[in-house]
Order: sequence, then structure tokens, then C-alpha cells
Amino acid sequence: MSLGDAQARAQVLERLQADSCFVLATHEAPDGDALGSLLAMHGLLLALGKQAEMFISPSDLPLPYEYSFFDTPRTIQQPPADIASRTVIFLDCGNIDRNSADVLRDGRHLINIDHHHDNTGFGTLNYVVPSASCTAEIVWELMHDLGVAAHGRIAEALYVALITDTGRFMYENTGPRAHQMAAELIEVGVDVQGIYRRLYEEMPLAKLQLLARALASVHSYDGGRLTLACITLEDVRATGAKESHHEGIVDQLRAVRGTKVAALVREVEAIDGSLRRKVSLRATDEEIDVSAIARIEGGGGHRRAAGFTTDLDVQEIAALLRREIALRLDGEHAAAVSS
Repeated sequence: MSLGDAQARAQVLERLQADSCFVLATHEAPDGDALGSLLAMHGLLLALGKQAEMFISPSDLPLPYEYSFFDTPRTIQQPPADIASRTVIFLDCGNIDRNSADVLRDGRHLINIDHHHDNTGFGTLNYVVPSASCTAEIVWELMHDLGVAAHGRIAEALYVALITDTGRFMYENTGPRAHQMAAELIEVGVDVQGIYRRLYEEMPLAKLQLLARALASVHSYDGGRLTLACITLEDVRATGAKESHHEGIVDQLRAVRGTKVAALVREVEAIDGSLRRKVSLRATDEEIDVSAIARIEGGGGHRRAAGFTTDLDVQEIAALLRREIALRLDGEHAAAVSS
């Protein structure tokens, strides 16, 4: 089964075979698909006899507790001096601005492999497959094309990417190919129960305490269309939570009956000491494309899962979301009235 544009796929395969030195990168605050596709592509290139390093920004280390079991050999925190002679592969990165190493843009070739439908096409070669369940599925397909079998840590990385980006096969991006991929990975020995336990059943107490504070802040707007919660810097300090501990909280909000859009607003301290807010959005169905809302504030993502960072305060964020939800559900006049 062919995924995406055949010409782009052929060109990617040509580069993977012809080039010899690579740097791999993904988006900031990498999630399961970002890390899984990064590790899988690294394994693929090593199997082809290539030289490859994975770039992960110092600000993204240590990895979130869910992914601390990943084996990350050849990880670099600074771009290599010979970046201009290397091929740089960005994985699961819809926008190059979501990577902290600007110098990675200076690679000899810039290959953009992704599945986000709003990918900005920033590469010199773009292979974007919105129909894929995750970026790791695209990497898995490329492995098949090149005759490289998934096993060991590569198979484990692919499986982690698959189950996290499909919400354990419950999200709308779960297609037949995702299940075929899972079956193949299980056949080669992936420890399904072990991975599930490490991802979902070894929660630090601080994360549970942070969840409790977030749920205590929940507000419902416009008859329940918008369900919004906040995490303050004080919440983080009081619980001792880490940056990654907010993951999954917004999905608790999406489960509230009647919700069209769920939003988690987190206070973060910028490098200059100013206060900013990161907003995670989730939609419950296809009526609202939250990535389009996120793009208003310079963010992006998937139709049902997106986010942005903003200087707006919580009240302004709520007003923005209420207006955009009304615009999409009720039209121009209702949105103007609600604002």
C-alpha cells in the first residue's frame, strides 16, 4: 500500500540511499511519535551503513518520565560543525519554528517527513502524509521499501509512537494500516504489556497532584461547548511537577459530556522572565478544526489536537476560543454577538 505522493516518497528513498551523513531532529517538547520516529529513522540509517546523529535540545532533556526507558545513543545537543555537508531530516515537525536549533536549517538537504495536515512544507524535500496515523507509520513504510526489518529497540520505538499518537487506537487517525503495523511489531516481539505499563501505569505522585489542581480549576462555557482548565506556575511549584507532567490532562477535559473543544492553559516562564501561556486544544469531533484556531496565535497541529503559545491572559484566551467556536458552529453573527 502506497502512502502519500509517490514522487516525494521516491525522492526521499533516493536521498536515504545516496547520502552518507545525517542529522535527525524533531519538534520541541517531543512526544511519543516525535521520539519514536526519531529513533526508528536513526535505526534505519544505521542499518543502511550511514552516519547519523539525533539532535535533542538541552531544554528537552531529560526526557519525560514516560519515555525515559528509550535508549538514545548518538544523541547530540549541539548541531555538528559540518552541518552544511549533512542531510538534515525533520520528523513529526509541522513547522520548522518548533525546533530550537536554527542552524539545522543550514543542512545540505532538508528533508521534512511528517503527517500533520497543516505542515508548512519548509523542507527542500517534503514528504507529508496526512492519512498516516503517525509519522512513525511513514518511517515504517520507508523501512519496508528499503528492506530493513524492525526489531528490538526500533520496533519498540515504532510501537510507542503508534499507540501514543492514536490514543491507544481510539483516535480518528487510527486506520487499518495502523493495526497492520501493530500486528507486525507484536509478531517481532514488542512487549505490549510492558510498554503500556511504562507509558500509563507508572505515574509520579506529582503528576497526580497536578491533575487534581487542574481539575479543580475547570470552567465550562457556552452550555459546555468549551471546557477549560488552568495550571499556574504556583501549581507546578507546589506539586514539584515537571514540564511533561501536564500530558494527558487535556484529554480528561475532552471527555466531559457536551464538550466541543477542551483547552488546557499552562503558565510558563519565558527566558526573559516574562509570563507566557501554552494552550493545548482538543476537539471531540470533526465540526471544529482546532489547528485552525491555534494558527491564529502562531501555533498548529492536527484537526482534533493542536496548541499554541501566547501572551494573552486566561480571560483573553477563553474569549478567543469562545469566539472561534461560535464562528465555526453558528456563523459570523453569533460569533460577533458572543465576543
